[in-house]
Amino acid sequence: MSRSVHIKKDDRVVVISGKDKGKTGKILAVFPKENRVLVERVNLSKHHAKRQGYNQQGGIIERESPVNMSNVMLICPRCNRQARTTRKQLETGFRVRVCAKCNEVAERE
Repeated sequence: MSRSVHIKKDDRVVVISGKDKGKTGKILAVFPKENRVLVERVNLSKHHAKRQGYNQQGGIIERESPVNMSNVMLICPRCNRQARTTRKQLETGFRVRVCAKCNEVAERE
């Protein structure tokens, strides 16, 4: 079963709920089966890493953890505001995302 995903990798999003509410970042990865996304510098958690060989240093590393897809909202690249998106089919047959506020195509270039 395929899930409908309203955001893609490299989109700019804002977190709308949770401990990181209001933070913005770029989507690093999308996990549609788990309904989660990985956002740059959001939902950081600490991981204890063991030293691997002579070159790599061990210690406590902060890295991103996935957040639920419903907790992020796309920032429209045209009007630079957070907005819901709708789908529209062009004359060429392609389906694109359209910003609900400014009615412009919200696809990245």
